[in-house]
Amino acid sequence: MSARTTPPWPLVALFTAGYLAPYLLPTTVGRLDAGLPLSATQAGSIGSALLLSSAAAGFVLASRVDRLGPRRVARAGLLLAAVGYGTAALTTTVPVVVAGALAGGFGSGTATTVAATGIAAQRDPHCASTLGLLGVSALAGAVYLTVPHLGPGHGFPLLAIALVALLVWPATNRLNTNAPAGTNGTTATATATATATATARTSAHRPYPRAGLVLAGTMLLWSLAQNSLWGVSGRIGTAQAGLSEVTVGAVFAIALGAGLLGVIGAGALGPRLGRALPIGAGTAVIACCIAVSAAADDLTSFAAGEIAWNTVYPIVLSYLIGLAATMDPRGRWAVLVGSASSLGTACGPLAGSLLSASAGYPAMGRVLALGLLVIAAPMTAVALHTSGRRILPSTVLRTHAARALTTRTPAGRARTPHTFAVRTHPAPEHPVVEIALDGIPAQRTAYDTAGPRQAAAPGPGPG
Repeated sequence: MSARTTPPWPLVALFTAGYLAPYLLPTTVGRLDAGLPLSATQAGSIGSALLLSSAAAGFVLASRVDRLGPRRVARAGLLLAAVGYGTAALTTTVPVVVAGALAGGFGSGTATTVAATGIAAQRDPHCASTLGLLGVSALAGAVYLTVPHLGPGHGFPLLAIALVALLVWPATNRLNTNAPAGTNGTTATATATATATATARTSAHRPYPRAGLVLAGTMLLWSLAQNSLWGVSGRIGTAQAGLSEVTVGAVFAIALGAGLLGVIGAGALGPRLGRALPIGAGTAVIACCIAVSAAADDLTSFAAGEIAWNTVYPIVLSYLIGLAATMDPRGRWAVLVGSASSLGTACGPLAGSLLSASAGYPAMGRVLALGLLVIAAPMTAVALHTSGRRILPSTVLRTHAARALTTRTPAGRARTPHTFAVRTHPAPEHPVVEIALDGIPAQRTAYDTAGPRQAAAPGPGPG
């Protein structure tokens, strides 16, 4: 297999280490509640603080990875994750647990930032992010099957995250110190040249500024809804559905296994359906699954909701990560959108705890489902816009535009222009309309984009 097609395994490993903490959130929050003198809301707040620290790392390091060196940044993040989570796992003093969770969260976010920056520079960022989701889903499923048999205590999930950070450390040897995070020793020269060219084109401004901001805002809300339920799913299973921790852990493991199959399917399908359909329709399906899972009162309904949800969720997430990565080859939108997602993830456990405490689990599920249906529309619009496709069919656009341009002669008879053409400039931020009128030759040079011409966003070179 050539270097061009070799999967970026160091980046996949970093992606797995960085994303493991959010995937283990239900068991982490549940064990903090059961093993320490904390209420359910306080345990959820610690989970939110951990993920908020992870999001902060992305915002702080979004544009600094290349300058500081991906190997150096990745190693610092993994070391901080190992020390922070390990300290939180080995003590029962609540302030120390909180401090360790915050430090570990920042380390996880740092690893995720390096991975996202490197994945965005890959030739196929969707494939790289899919491999990362496969890795973290498989690893989290193994932890869910193992932890319930290790005995009580809040430390086992945290120790698992710390151990993974240490195991991933050797993979950083294949990250070049000064090269962009997406390169390795065999492709450094070629990728450095390509990255330099991309940097020259995009150093001044991020491509798709409005679309990127919309995607970041909707990803915050999307992740908030997902993790509001995910943060309390363990308590739904034990308190509302009446299941044991072992049974709930087995359901989560099966659900994550189903997620593996979903991600494999998404990887095999690739961009054949585009991104708009998987993102829009997938989010609508997730909304239905969340409503079912939150209202579960027995094993059948709980397992059905969780398995269906976890099957679709990573599929949609992989397309969202790929969408953000293709919007900027330097990875800036990938990191910022990922950080916005982490911010929503951070607020999820606390939001879920507050909603469920005030309105109950079924009502919380209906609220979250409605919110997802609302944000599905702008997310789909961003996917269409950045792919150069119109949100409305071209026939509809031509009909409305022709009606607007129809004029009337002094005799009152309708007269339409002889020709009407709509074309899209390679940079879809600036549509250009050309109109040829009676007796006036159409001068193509008279119509152009407003402002300086921008280069089209390059194709795939994650997270």
